[in-house]
Amino acid sequence: MLSTRVIACLDVHDGRTVKGINFVDLKDAGDPVEQARIYSKTGADEICFLDISATHEKRKTMFEVISKTAESCFVPLTVGGGVKNLDDFRELLTCGADKISINSSAVYDPNIIRRSSDKFGNQCVVLAIDAIESASMPSGYEVTTHGGRKKTNIDVLNWAKQGVNNGAGEILLTSMKADGMKTGYNLHLNKLIAENVTVPVIASGGAGNPKDIVDVVLKSGVSAVLAASIFHFGIHSISSVKKEMFKNGIHVRDYDNENG
Repeated sequence: MLSTRVIACLDVHDGRTVKGINFVDLKDAGDPVEQARIYSKTGADEICFLDISATHEKRKTMFEVISKTAESCFVPLTVGGGVKNLDDFRELLTCGADKISINSSAVYDPNIIRRSSDKFGNQCVVLAIDAIESASMPSGYEVTTHGGRKKTNIDVLNWAKQGVNNGAGEILLTSMKADGMKTGYNLHLNKLIAENVTVPVIASGGAGNPKDIVDVVLKSGVSAVLAASIFHFGIHSISSVKKEMFKNGIHVRDYDNENG
């Protein structure tokens, strides 16, 4: 049986880790390279960097963060934010990223999913979807861009299916209403997507404690869980999360081997 991955997410702004609620009211949460090292040593299965200030001028800073992290961490690195073309893919992969997450660029140019998948392999392509509730959408959820602030009139379920058909190897699914709130994941949203696509779904947005992570895995069927706030500010450790998952019959890497 495949293990459920626990992914530590680092939102990076001007070379520093930050965290807010719904991507605003950002608070400094430390040095991303050092935090990535700690997470790598303490059981994170993967680390996800989201460059939330990805202007052309600041991209160099993010390249340096990825390069330094790749030198000292031995878990897969996913990078997203401001990725607009295959050159961005190539540069980030060259810096040491294993996967590239695309969001707005895919909405505005869906063919970038197919082009990047054909060029680098679908295992490198993560389609990030920021979802909000919308009664006007068939699935009840609408795709947004710009940190949930810009609506697209695209149905989340249809977009997820289209992304997979175009070559996305994973879906990173964020409930914008839950992001940073630490009140639990959107179980309905995650279950809806996980049951209707053929690639792994990563649940994002809302983790407040280990039970929230257990719930989204058991009740929604996602393949991985991503969290930020509960790890950054020392609320819970990756080890405590994996311990709770293991207690509830969820296969997790490392912990299974140590306690099986």
